[in-house]
Amino acid sequence: MNSLDINQIKEYLPHRYPMLLVDRVLDWESGKRITAIKNVTANEEFFNGHFPNKPVMPGVLMIEAMAQTAAILSFLTMGKKPDEKTLVYFLGIDGARFKRPVEPGDQLKMEVEITKVARGIWKYQARATVDGQLAVEGELMCTMRSTDDSAEK
Repeated sequence: MNSLDINQIKEYLPHRYPMLLVDRVLDWESGKRITAIKNVTANEEFFNGHFPNKPVMPGVLMIEAMAQTAAILSFLTMGKKPDEKTLVYFLGIDGARFKRPVEPGDQLKMEVEITKVARGIWKYQARATVDGQLAVEGELMCTMRSTDDSAEK
C-alpha cells in the first residue's frame, strides 16, 4: 500500500493553511487512482461564517479538496515533484452533485481516478464520502503550468 503523510503531501502541493485540504493519502496507484482524507475540525476558519449556527463545509472547498487530491495523483503518476514554478490549475468541473452536508468532526474521504490525459489536460472522476455516504461527486479537469512569466513572452 502506498501512502503519504502531511509532510510528504506538502512536497506535492503548494497549498498551506488554511487552503491545504488533504491531510493524508491512504493509497494510490500510479496512472489510475488515489484515496485521501481531509479531517474536518470545528477549528476550520470557514466555519466562522458558514454557518455560525449550523457549521457546514462549503461545497466549493469539498471540490477543491478533490482537486488537490487529483493534483497529487498527477505528480505521483509523472514520477516527479513540482518545482516552485509549477502549479496545477483547476480548469473545470462537470456533473457536480452534492449529496450530504459535511460538518465538524466528519472525515471526508476523497477517491479520484484518472479517466483521460490529452494535450496537457488531465480529466478525473472524483467522489468524496463521509462514513461511506456520498457527499459530493463530479468530473474534474486540470492542467499544469509554469508560473515563469518569461515563458509567455
